[in-house]
Order: sequence, then structure tokens, then C-alpha cells
Amino acid sequence: MEAEYDAIIVGAGPAGSHTARFAAEGGAKVLIIEKRQEVGSPVRCAEGAARRSLQEAEVIINPKWVSGEMDGAMIIAPNGNYLEVDESNAGDEVGYVIERDLFDQDLAKVAVQRGAELVLKCACTGLLKDENGKICGVKVNHMGEEKEIRSKLVIGADGHESLVGRWAGLSPKLEKNDIISGLQYRMTNLDINHKFVQFFLTKEFAPGGYIWIFPKDETTANVGIGIILSEIKHKGHLKELLDGWIAANPKIAQGKIIDIVAGGIPVGLPLDANVMDGLMLVGDAGRQTDPITGGGIGNGCKAGRQCGLTIAAAVKANDFSAEFLQMYEKGWRDLLEERLYRNWMAKEACIALDDDVFNKIVTTLSEVGIDEVNVFNLLKVINEKHPELVEAFSDLI
Repeated sequence: MEAEYDAIIVGAGPAGSHTARFAAEGGAKVLIIEKRQEVGSPVRCAEGAARRSLQEAEVIINPKWVSGEMDGAMIIAPNGNYLEVDESNAGDEVGYVIERDLFDQDLAKVAVQRGAELVLKCACTGLLKDENGKICGVKVNHMGEEKEIRSKLVIGADGHESLVGRWAGLSPKLEKNDIISGLQYRMTNLDINHKFVQFFLTKEFAPGGYIWIFPKDETTANVGIGIILSEIKHKGHLKELLDGWIAANPKIAQGKIIDIVAGGIPVGLPLDANVMDGLMLVGDAGRQTDPITGGGIGNGCKAGRQCGLTIAAAVKANDFSAEFLQMYEKGWRDLLEERLYRNWMAKEACIALDDDVFNKIVTTLSEVGIDEVNVFNLLKVINEKHPELVEAFSDLI
């Protein structure tokens, strides 16, 4: 680890490593610091990744981290009716179930192969500022030793609780409706359709969220629940809901738990600004996660590519001002922002829906069909048959 770099990236998740790859490919001298001793571990993820998003982000697909390629997705109502979609009409929601630790490690390896440097067990403890108050590097604790490392740019890729974002004054505290609390079991001995990911809408068991099954192979899957934090009534409530749903579904109840993960997912609005002089935020730290699905891998990689290209351009121009870094802001917002805002509004409206409404919505969609699955098109179809069901979504139509 040297004393100075063009860019220091805090966090070696997908967004951070993908940023580092494109920055290094463009000639920037890049350091990734990761507080953990191993990239990608422990896993806190449902492990679904949209094939099309990864392709658009130019992720190099490595079969070693692909557990399964899905034929489609099923959105299942409380009464058992379902809407089935495939890649032709829901490309952003269909693709791979991955081994997330191997995926993260592979993206980090590619970044290092392209010229980035990775240092583990290195926690960022603060931002460095020059005599004019401009950010010029980071303070770190590397295996117990306090150090200062200077850089022209600092990139916060340190998750939804981003300390970099808070220190920079860019990340306000998330509201309870903007955080999903998630709990997931990896289960085996299941009787499942292993070629489809499944999303279960149920106010009874997943208020303000949903339950998922992401197959890993013919008999093994990630079975999880995510609900907004405001719906958590007491300690252990999330486990009670997931266990109750599993018990009510015999094909899942026969399975055996072999792994448990839990964590928080940001589902709030995008930040007002992801850049300032000498600093950018990317991935969960930049609030780029989809508010409806909670999916962040594809978005993080897309934004990471834009961030890395901007780093390389800034180094060549020797300009690290917020004005120059608008190249990144415009790039990622053109790709993601409209959908993120629309899906946040839809998420807010969905919180109040009951199981009877979910049944009618899914039944209508399955009967009518839909050419391209997105919030706008879904609501248009429902509005034609049952306008009373979408009154809460009128601003989105």
C-alpha cells in the first residue's frame, strides 16, 4: 500500500470492484480497501442477478459463480394464482442465481488483474481534508495500524450505512419505510420448480414486502423474507413470519435449513447528489438499489462502470471537481434514476394493499398478459380492468 493514489475505493463489493476495474483499465492508479479479511464473506444477499443488467454493465460472466440460469420468474398471489414472466418481457428481473461470495471475489480479481490494488482488513476511519477543506484521501486502520493515504478521489462503496457518505454530508438517515429487514434460509430437500425464481405477495406473512424462493439446484434454494422496518413489531418477528409461511407450505416445510443470513436493504429514493469535489458514492452507498425488489447487484455494477469511466476521465483531465464528476451523475441517472423514482412510489403505495387486492392484481395480469414487465405497464393493464385497484398509484400512470 503506497502513500498516494488517483482514487481510493472504500468497499470491495460488486459496485466498488467494478468501479475499480474500469478506472484501472482507463489508466488510473486505484486502491480498493476492504474492512473484512475476505471479499464477499459473510454473504448477506438473496443471490439473484439479472442477466441483462450484468451484460449491460460489461460484467465478465464466470460459470464458477453461476449456480443456476433461470427460465423466468413467477409472481404468486396469496390465493395461489400467479403471473409468469420470462426474459423476453422481464429481462431486468430474470437471469442467474449466483454464489455471491464467489461473484464478489471474481469481480475483485478482475479489478486487480486490470491494475487495481486490493488491501484487506483495512477499515476506513475518516476522510482527509487539505488546508482548504477539500477531500484529499482517507484515514484507515490496517490490521491495527493507523495510517493516512492520500488520493485525488475517494469513492464510497461501503454499503447502505455508508460512513463515507455520512462524513461527506451526502447521505441522510434512511426512514423506516426505506429499509427492508431481510432473513433468509438456504434450504435443501425441497420440492421446487428449480428453473424459476418465485416471489410471493402476502400481507399476512410479508407485510410491506414479499417472500422469495431463489433455486440453487434441483432441491436447494434460498428461501427468504424481506419487509420494511416499520412493520417489524418485536425482536424475532421476522423469523416468526418466515417460519409461519414455511409451515403453511408443505413442499417447503419438508426442507432442511443449512444456512441462515440476515441483513438490511436500502429501498429509499436516490440521493440528491452522489458527487462533491473529490468524492463519489456508488452502489448501496449511493442509494441505487431497486426500491421494489431490493435488488442491487445489477444496478451497482452499471453505476460502478460509469463511476470507473469517470475516474479515468478525471485523471486524464486532472480535474476532480464536482462539476467534472457530473459525468458520473448524468451517466448513472440516465440509466437508473427514472425507474428508481417510479419504483419507490410504487413501493410506498403497495405497503397499504391487502391480500384481496394482491389476488385481483395478479389474476388480472395473468389473464391479460403483458409485453414488458415494469411498474408503468403493469398499472396500465390493471387500470383497464380494475381502475379501482390502482387509485393509490394514479401518479404513476
